[in-house]
This record gives sequence, structure tokens and C-alpha cells, in this order.
Amino acid sequence: MMQSGETGRSMAIDQDGQECRFFVSYSGVKLPFNLVNAIAPGALSNRNTFIRAWFDRAGMLSGFDKLVYGEVELSHRYQYHGNGRLRRAEIVMLDEEPVAMSFDETGSQL
Repeated sequence: MMQSGETGRSMAIDQDGQECRFFVSYSGVKLPFNLVNAIAPGALSNRNTFIRAWFDRAGMLSGFDKLVYGEVELSHRYQYHGNGRLRRAEIVMLDEEPVAMSFDETGSQL
């Protein structure tokens, strides 16, 4: 389902109530990644590479896929502690074994 967001951009809402948005890239190496340069869904046809990201009802990034020429090259899925700190990250890169990392409530990797 497509809806108009508060900022006037279009967004998709999936069956779990997660908002899907699109970005050009990400910055940094600390998890969860910081997605940058939001793009409108209508601009995707002009792009070979973009990030499709999902945000939960609280606005927290729950995961993203980096698409390159229609193929998922990189996927991240995130879960959070009640205090908003990252609890678990699952990372899948093309042709590599998935990696799962767990973090305590202070954000330190276990």
C-alpha cells in the first residue's frame, strides 16, 4: 500500500506496518548503518543501485537490502533492546555465509 508521508514523499507500508523507504547509500561502519540521501520511489527507474529499507512503527531501522542491477548484494536485519540499543544484527553478503552478531543493552558486542 502506498501512502503520502508527513514530508510529502511516497512510502510503502507492508503487512507488518513497516515503512519502506529508499536511499542512495549509507555512511559509517558502526551498526546499525546510517542511510543517507533518501530518494523517491518514482526515481528508482533511473537507478542501477539503491537501498530499500524498512522502518518499524517507532521509526527504527529494522533492515535493508542493497540492490545492484535488481540483485540483492547486501542485506542487514536489526533487532533492538527496549532501550533502543542494537540487540542483534544479521548480515548477508552476496556469495558469503550469513553473519549474526549479538549486543548487550549497553551496545557492546557479545
